[in-house]
Amino acid sequence: MKVMSVVGARPQFVKLAAVAAAFGDTDYDHVIVHTGQHYDADLSDVFFSGLCIPEPDVHLGVGSGTHGVQTGTILAALDPVIAAARPDWVLVYGDTNSTLAGALSAAKQHTPVAHLEAGLRSFNRRMPEEHNRVLTDHAADLLLAPTEESVRHLAAEGLAERVVLTGDVMVDVCLRVRDTVLNGEACAPALPVSLDAQEPYLFATLHRAENTDDPERLAALVDALAGLPVPVVLAAHPRLLARTEDFGIKLIHGSLHVSRPLPYAELIATILGSCGVITDSGGLQKETFLLERVCTTIRTETEWPETLRGGWNTLVPNPGELSPQAWSDTVLRPASRASRDMPYGDGRAAGRVVRALEDHAGGLHAR
Repeated sequence: MKVMSVVGARPQFVKLAAVAAAFGDTDYDHVIVHTGQHYDADLSDVFFSGLCIPEPDVHLGVGSGTHGVQTGTILAALDPVIAAARPDWVLVYGDTNSTLAGALSAAKQHTPVAHLEAGLRSFNRRMPEEHNRVLTDHAADLLLAPTEESVRHLAAEGLAERVVLTGDVMVDVCLRVRDTVLNGEACAPALPVSLDAQEPYLFATLHRAENTDDPERLAALVDALAGLPVPVVLAAHPRLLARTEDFGIKLIHGSLHVSRPLPYAELIATILGSCGVITDSGGLQKETFLLERVCTTIRTETEWPETLRGGWNTLVPNPGELSPQAWSDTVLRPASRASRDMPYGDGRAAGRVVRALEDHAGGLHAR
């Protein structure tokens, strides 16, 4: 069996680490195609080296662009790659432009498509990620669902016969790295030199278009973070840096301490060392939940509703509209005392992904 993984963005590299390791224990041919959607070394190279992922067999180097341009460029570049490799499966991950382009290229060449992390829904059709998820699920032959909730979403859309519940492969990596950090085998929290390492701190990320592309909203969010009574370590995504420069927004002021995007082990160590996380990232909500830290999500919805149970995660769409005290009380709330189940699996999802591809080799439906 030959499987081609198509990846291009930071969360996909984390998932790829688990899948590549599972394939490494088999005799199957696993081909890795990196689209280059994330090309900054801090969002790409450090994950391949830090998580011991094999070097990509193909690097398309597409770079940035509007959603349409980027998706179209990846699609055009992938067509000959898939045609030449003739894989038994094209495996796409998550909800990026790379995901949709990989699914479309494979489907149009009658190559079976498997979608890892299928069935997630925010039900916010203004999010480009939501379009990518829905279109990919409906184009794919095999839907590898991470949670019971995602299985229900797919069934509601008439896709139940294509679904296999595998659990979430990101859990495999997160728990393994967590254990190395707690055992002292990995790095310490990555804190800016401007921050006293003995002080309590919050960890934050901010990158989604709905939070960064409007100058008034972005300025209000930055001011809300800067006004908190404890230091805030902000791992600055390239989009955030570009937008604050374009809009003339001062990023480093008040409680804000800016760092680069973090390699995965440093990210896990920094979350573990924090008193809470503030983010608009989907994956980081889940990682924070797995690491038993409270999360405040600057969005109106989440693809991971399981994190909301027991108050581990809370949605705050407009922190600038809260009083400073209410905002502070929210992000600095104590950890939940509620018992926490494991809705994302047991850390052995990647093996189930390989077995699902074995069991359905050739696709569930002939094209």
